[in-house]
Amino acid sequence: MPFDVDVVRKDFPILAREVHGVPLVYLDSANTSQKPQVVLDTLSEFYANHNANVARAVHTLGSEATNAFERARDKVAAFINAPNRDEVVFTKNSSEALNLVAYCLSNATTTPGAERFRVGPGDEIVVTEMEHHSNIVPWQLLAQRTGATFRWLPIDTDGNSAGRLVDTAIDEVITERTKVVAFVHQSNALGTINPVARIVARARQVGALTVVDASQSAPHLPLDVQALGADFVAFTGHKLYGPTGVGVLWGRYELLAELPPFLGGGEMIETVDMTGTTFAAPPHRFEAGTPMIAQAVGLGAAIDYVSALGMTEIAAREHQLVEHALAGLATVDGLRIIGPATSLDRGATISFTIKGVHPHDVAQLLDEDGIAVRAGHHCARPVCVRYGIPATTRASFGVYTTTDEIDALVRGVDRVKAMFS
Repeated sequence: MPFDVDVVRKDFPILAREVHGVPLVYLDSANTSQKPQVVLDTLSEFYANHNANVARAVHTLGSEATNAFERARDKVAAFINAPNRDEVVFTKNSSEALNLVAYCLSNATTTPGAERFRVGPGDEIVVTEMEHHSNIVPWQLLAQRTGATFRWLPIDTDGNSAGRLVDTAIDEVITERTKVVAFVHQSNALGTINPVARIVARARQVGALTVVDASQSAPHLPLDVQALGADFVAFTGHKLYGPTGVGVLWGRYELLAELPPFLGGGEMIETVDMTGTTFAAPPHRFEAGTPMIAQAVGLGAAIDYVSALGMTEIAAREHQLVEHALAGLATVDGLRIIGPATSLDRGATISFTIKGVHPHDVAQLLDEDGIAVRAGHHCARPVCVRYGIPATTRASFGVYTTTDEIDALVRGVDRVKAMFS
């Protein structure tokens, strides 16, 4: 049975507050999600009763902290259907996870035994035009460091394919020269859910590694890394109803075992001599120094929470919210949806513009009604360039979003338009 959103909302204490004297309507979950009480309690309980460093002490607190941290790894592995818990690497966010892969590939240029990962002149790195900056800039930097060529799959802006990748470009841009294809599962700016199987199949055909940014899909869709078929998958905790400061990189174990490390320091080593160092096996090879212990434990609690609701149920309900929102926003004259115009292969994020009104003005006036949305290019400026616009207003939903809140958004947008008319 679908979960009861009224019951769910009681789990999120921040939703009870007011903004500017009116009830908060939080429609910015793509930016960061709110946290259920169980996550807040888990963080507090860990710091109050179990705080210690992990994998470094045999005393009781050290053992308790280590066990809690590693249980969180088990929860992540189960949540994404990873075949091996040691394929789960904790990072501080998606940006670090994506940079980790890019810098490991860069380090492979001078590491014996890592020839298969070497990128250099004549090789190509492919992303898409709808990427978050976190999945553009690391690959641009890798291309600059290695002499590789940086390419991208374009966005279609016309007709029924608007907001989606140009399908023919997948075969045209991903070629035998491609070494890496990095792409977003669900766009944070457009809401588009990309054809992962199609892109991965083409990349595998030419022998390229695939890196999927699942930051926006992990909170909203069942995430099965085995079904996705990619080589690496990244996502972040703070969008998944967990704490800030924790993210995840999943990678195939055989690849992680051959990659050189990203950062050097404690815990990522096997032996250290003044003449050289050997490195620990994954995942610890990529977790130098004291990790984000409490945050990982909090992420485990968030995963327990959404798993109890059911990711399939979450996806189905949010699909209904998207349909409701698209229908409501369609009644506003002069409003343009930036992205797919239908709910097909579309996530719970909707960006739009209003003719004659700057998106920042829309967001500021909505805030006066207690409605929290985001305005800007959403760290995906190439999307705005592609559409020929400076920015968009973006509404994004979570497990706590109601149709009443979406109706309030539509009314608020109507008021904004009337003011500027």
